Order: sequence, then structure tokens, then C-alpha cells
Amino acid sequence: MTFAAALPASRALPVRLSGVGRALGGRTVLRDVDIDVEPGEIVALIGPSGCGKSTLLRQVSGLDAPDRGSVSIDGTPVAPVDQRCAVGFQEPRLLPWRSIAQNVSLGLPRGTDRTTGAARVAELLALVGLDASRSLRPRQVSGGMAQRASLARALSRSPGVLVLDEPFGALDALTRLRMQDLLLDVHGAEPTTVLLVTHDVDEALYLADRVVLLGEDPAEPGEGSGIRRVLEVPGARPRDRASAQLAELRAELLEGLGVSSHHVPTPTARSTP
Repeated sequence: MTFAAALPASRALPVRLSGVGRALGGRTVLRDVDIDVEPGEIVALIGPSGCGKSTLLRQVSGLDAPDRGSVSIDGTPVAPVDQRCAVGFQEPRLLPWRSIAQNVSLGLPRGTDRTTGAARVAELLALVGLDASRSLRPRQVSGGMAQRASLARALSRSPGVLVLDEPFGALDALTRLRMQDLLLDVHGAEPTTVLLVTHDVDEALYLADRVVLLGEDPAEPGEGSGIRRVLEVPGARPRDRASAQLAELRAELLEGLGVSSHHVPTPTARSTP
């Protein structure tokens, strides 16, 4: 049996959130969130800490359910732990007693035969540049390599939707830039719809087709976060990080976050220790 016959290439799926609201611990976190994400689009979610960005990702992946409104993938409601969606976290969450290849294989669909699974894992390890490290344990690889393995694991079942919650937040600056480029390479090779939470405005502008700013309405504090602004990011990827056009959008997003762009220098890469 060939890999293509057993695990067809992923088909990027549309996502719709309509009137989504969620309260946690007696506090309203999200209120009246409406987002339509096109198949294959990369959408970045930014906003202050605690504004509900991660909660929103949990609604899309089926790890949580809204109190109000609806969430659908490809026109049908999201199911608990929806198998059409894969999740990547800030920490790689690799099992330390398994090899890199074995960790990636954990994401394969249930019932995948051994030959097909091995072919899929080998393909993904090559895609993320870990084919030579397949037999190593997580403690034997760098943080960037572990995060690449985590990304490969998330892609192993060819999800229609990939949600990423601060996937590069724990990496040093130079590794983070490299991982951003890798994500774009992977997205080109394995097209899927991506929702990405980040606190890094520059990362959002470099990766996303649209940037969604979440936050509370200043006129109604404590009533939950909604969509405050949506910015279309011009230009084909990969973009020039030093683009004047991106600098203008950066200033606009920082203003929306209540931060003066004059006091926030553009991040510079530093060497990996």
C-alpha cells in the first residue's frame, strides 16, 4: 500500500466562528467573536495577555466549547478534540523516553499501518530537517529541533486546520526567525489553514495573511474580549522583514495594543548559545 493511497494529502479547510462567547471561572473571556478563515489562509491572533487568544484556539480545535455562538470547520460543527484539526503548543511536549521519530509517529491517525506510518514520518522528518536526528531522544536535541519535531507530529495526520499557540515563544531570537521561515516552507509543502497565537507583532506580520487584534472594548471593561481590529497584510510570502509597509502596520498594531512604537525596537537576531 502506498502512502498516498492510505493518507491522502491534506486539504485546507475553512473555519467559521459566529457569535462565539466563553466565560471561565465566572469571568467573561470572549464575547461576540466572528471570524471567517479561508482554506489555506494563515491568520495571526494578537492581543493583551488574558484576552482569550488561547481560549479561542481551544474552541477551534474542540478542546473546549463556547457558551454562546458556534464554531465550524468545513461547514460542520467542531467536535470534541476534532480530528480535522491539529494543535502545536509553546512547549514541544515530546515524550522523553521516545526517539524523535517515535514522537512524530504519535500524531498519526489511529489505525495507520506500520509501513504507511513509517513513510509518513520519514517524509515529515525530511521536511523539517530532522531526518538525521530521527533516532535521538528529546534531551539530545536543541529547543529548535524539538519544536520542529512537535510541528512534524502535528502535521502527521494531514490536518485540514493547524492551530499554533505561541509555538516559537520559548526560542532564542535567531532560532525563532528560522522557525518562522520553516513554518512558511512547511505551509507551502503541506497546505493547511493556520490559526496562530503570538505576542510578537513582527512575527504576525511576517507570517500571516491577516492579523486579528483581540481585546476588550474600553467602554465596556470586564465584558469580555472581541475583535478590535483586522489588518490585511500585503505582499506575497516570504516578506521583507524591513519593509516600510510592514513598519506602518506594526505601528498601527502596537497602537491598538496600547504601546508606543517609538519605545519598542524591532527585534534583532542573536546567536544561539
